[in-house]
Amino acid sequence: MAKKAVKDHLFESSNDMFNKRIDYTKGIIDPKILDEDPLDTLLVWINDAIESNLIEEANAINLSTIEDDGYPRSRIVLLKDFSKKGLTFFTNYNSSKGKSIKENNKVCLSFFWAPLQRQVIIKGKANKISSDLSKKYFYSRPRKSQIASIISPQSEIIDDRDFLNERFLKTERKYNGKKIPMPNHWGGIIVIPFEIEFWQGRQDRLHDRISFKLLNNKWKSNRLAP
Repeated sequence: MAKKAVKDHLFESSNDMFNKRIDYTKGIIDPKILDEDPLDTLLVWINDAIESNLIEEANAINLSTIEDDGYPRSRIVLLKDFSKKGLTFFTNYNSSKGKSIKENNKVCLSFFWAPLQRQVIIKGKANKISSDLSKKYFYSRPRKSQIASIISPQSEIIDDRDFLNERFLKTERKYNGKKIPMPNHWGGIIVIPFEIEFWQGRQDRLHDRISFKLLNNKWKSNRLAP
């Protein structure tokens, strides 16, 4: 029996991805930022994304880590604090990302704000923050989110959703009327940047790319070809 022919190309309909494109006209990168602290520029861009009201979760960042099999793994986390020290998110330290960071704390973060036609790529080293700072955020969360942090064996295989529901209800009853303790396996991670690249879409695909690298505690800037 003859084998069924395999298509050489995935997109062969009227919605051909080859023909999907947009114009990049939302803005430019002022060359002045080459002489500025990239963390100041990053704060401006984050605020621009939030205040645009065009992006549901403007603080969403793609976090890439290296797994123990040598392959990268990416997922979306939420930025919860940003300062000159770095960018902070919170997670289960026993999750796949927590374990990966423990073994290799070199990570990459990326923001993509499509309505603004902007992207930021950040390389840095990730470290746990203090338990006190983690608790400050933990107790700002809704009570049910606190319970979820306790009962979920994040990234582990489970039989079904009933497993989670039963553990949730049991823990909810256990701490009824009581303060929920922050689990030791949960907390914040701060990414301390050593490389930041800003990307702004431009017409004719001649996009703006400005890169900063931290060398001897000073930021060195360069313009990159698109």
